[in-house]
Amino acid sequence: MSDSSNYKLLSPDSASGSQDLLAGKNQEDGLRRIQALLADWLRMESVVVLTAAGCSVGAGGRLMTGPAQNNLECLVLDAVEQCQLSADAKKIIEWKKTNDFGQGNFEDWLSYLFNASSLASSENSPIDTVTWKRHVENASTEEQVSGPLTLSKEDEQKLRKYLQKAIYAECALQLDRKELSEDSFDASSGHIPFLAKLIARDTNLGRTHLLTLNYDTLFEQAFEELGIQYFDGFSGKASARFDPTVYGLDIYYPGDVTEGRVRRFDKFLQYYKLHGSLHWYVDGNGIYRAQHRDLSFANEYRESDPVTKATKLQSDEYKHIGSFGILPTSQKFMQTLDMPYAHLFRLFHARLNQPQTFLLVLGYGFGDDHVNRIIETALMNPSLVMLVVEPDPNSQIVERISRYQNLGQRAFVLTERIKDSSNCTYQTATFADFAQNVMPDVQWLEDFKQLRRFEEQIRKAEDISPSEPTGGT
Repeated sequence: MSDSSNYKLLSPDSASGSQDLLAGKNQEDGLRRIQALLADWLRMESVVVLTAAGCSVGAGGRLMTGPAQNNLECLVLDAVEQCQLSADAKKIIEWKKTNDFGQGNFEDWLSYLFNASSLASSENSPIDTVTWKRHVENASTEEQVSGPLTLSKEDEQKLRKYLQKAIYAECALQLDRKELSEDSFDASSGHIPFLAKLIARDTNLGRTHLLTLNYDTLFEQAFEELGIQYFDGFSGKASARFDPTVYGLDIYYPGDVTEGRVRRFDKFLQYYKLHGSLHWYVDGNGIYRAQHRDLSFANEYRESDPVTKATKLQSDEYKHIGSFGILPTSQKFMQTLDMPYAHLFRLFHARLNQPQTFLLVLGYGFGDDHVNRIIETALMNPSLVMLVVEPDPNSQIVERISRYQNLGQRAFVLTERIKDSSNCTYQTATFADFAQNVMPDVQWLEDFKQLRRFEEQIRKAEDISPSEPTGGT
């Protein structure tokens, strides 16, 4: 048994500081303490879960900062730079790569590019062209003084198109379904155990509201695997149409009699994609629709080198990729004022201001001001409790939550306990760790896995061809 818990649970102690509720506890007692508090919070009338990019890392998701091999900016620009673009378009990428490349300001650069493209392409715009800085650090003196560069409308649209396709391909993630059918598989991304445990709440309580800022469809894939029903703001099946009234509906089924008493369907929640999704598109009438596609075409893309990625981005296979949501630009707030995002953010605000609300935040770096403002406003709700799960105890996120704690006694942070001056392992208090090891186990998930393993054994047996009959006289 470990001498001390691997986790720290920072809670409000007073308006001037916080304390660790797990201090002095061993690993078993510390985990039991976390689970007891979590069980109490999950019994609150309203449960709201906010997830973001950190929740997709276990399935190959990219981040806005960090090492180049998993940095969205680095991966996207390295690939797009190899596409068939004009020399001036490549100079704009080169300028970005020599100015804080991969440091988390990808949104600002995309904003300049997309704004410039929109200004010049609109029929009603009085702006014909936008000039760009040519100066690049470490470039030759002759190049630095050669003046600004100007992209044609065609070049701007082409560059923008390849950027969208590259972002789409990097986010087209798929769950590894082996975690349900193989006994020795232990590399769960966290989505399946998290959802299985989350929907185990008492059905007499309010429905759970799961919100994500991600484009990927990992949660949708996990819903399907577990047989969880959900409303995501769209109605219809073949070509679903955005219809926010579905969030006012619920699912029931008849009880023991055909009339009178009915029962609530237990495996159900409300689901909100605040920034859009890979499977969203706008039809010819400007209506948002949703249609899931096979994402396996992108598996090879993410494992390829930049040149191969560029070839794929320019292929017919990638022609179907268009606009799919609010792209990571600094103008995201303005886009949230349009349909359908205005509805989704209004509902987000409303859910957090319900009495007896538990807000669980996972994988979110607090980098979106429009989201932060809703959370900060909700902290004025006297009955709201917030738990933020953050693996790095030295993160600025922990400092931010400590400031939130000054607003009241209701903001908690679960993070890793660094021992003996070691570094953060990024294995503790991650989304996958929280889902697998912190949230209390539920028996139905284990029974479900056993059923899937049995089904897989039958499938393999059926795939084995019977031996050919031997000849005879």
